[in-house]
Amino acid sequence: MKYSIKKPVFFLAVLVSCLFSFQVALSQNYILNNSSSVLEVHGTSSLHDWTLETEKQSGKLVVTNAQDLEISSLTFSVEAESLKSGKSTMDKNTYKALNTDDYKTMNFSLTSLKQVTKVSDQSFKVSALGKMTISGVTKSITIDMTVKVEGNKVLLNGEKSFNMTDFGVDPPKALLGTIKTGDKIKIAFKSVFEQK
Repeated sequence: MKYSIKKPVFFLAVLVSCLFSFQVALSQNYILNNSSSVLEVHGTSSLHDWTLETEKQSGKLVVTNAQDLEISSLTFSVEAESLKSGKSTMDKNTYKALNTDDYKTMNFSLTSLKQVTKVSDQSFKVSALGKMTISGVTKSITIDMTVKVEGNKVLLNGEKSFNMTDFGVDPPKALLGTIKTGDKIKIAFKSVFEQK
């Protein structure tokens, strides 16, 4: 009697283990290619509009189902002092506002995919919920983007607007406060993840 009860339980455990192993085997790991990826921060000031370009960024992406775009993990990190405007004074004011002495990176970590719409066999429109950390302050945000799966690459393209003060960052000032930066900024990205 005991044997007949244990036998189905054993086979069930083996089945669950096999299914889990199969799912892990299907998972594809991707690493962000820094040299092929672009991330810009766009903003305004009382003098002119401005743009910061990122020189150093990193990230990891795990896709469990490329056919329907199921993503189990997405992390993204930017080195704060790799943001460059082409003007050293503005860069220094930016780093001061971001308190880069204490907070070296700005990070995003996916929480869940709110919506995935298949546009074509390899292209999707995605609404992603995640946690963004800037200058030590973490907020939940939603980012809309397009995702394309091309061979051994996954391309992410999107943008997000928000206020610097949402993360406790005071908009930078220059020339003794005569030039003031607007609170609202827009992050635009074209990220290339490659299979490893």
